[in-house]
Amino acid sequence: MRKILIIAVLAFTGLQLSNAQEIGVRFGNIVGNDVAIDFAWALNAGRIHADVSFGNGVGVEALYDFLYGSLGDEDLYYYVGLGGYAWLGDPLGLGISGEAGIEYRFQSLPLALGIDWRPTFAILQNTNFHADRFGLNLRFVF
Repeated sequence: MRKILIIAVLAFTGLQLSNAQEIGVRFGNIVGNDVAIDFAWALNAGRIHADVSFGNGVGVEALYDFLYGSLGDEDLYYYVGLGGYAWLGDPLGLGISGEAGIEYRFQSLPLALGIDWRPTFAILQNTNFHADRFGLNLRFVF
């Protein structure tokens, strides 16, 4: 509970300092931790989807969702992207992440709820492939 409260405070602070169009929390297997602050910025084509997690180090993941669109319903969307991650802890880690997911945007609430899969290929420290990274995203939409 304490970790969620700290993340909520950091998310609110991050909202004040950034121009993110969506901000929230991501639960699941994240670089180095299991909870992260989740951001999304819409672009002309696609969007940037980023996470920052804190724990025994800091995990940062930024992906460009080059495929982002509606599944025929104005509430249900899909996204596919690619990007990188860094783990600033002991040991230091760098790698490449992919992303595939779906999200539901509530019409009556400024809320987006999504699930995604993020396979990663670790490059620095331990060269390895991880296909077990799934997450649940809950973001406020501005």
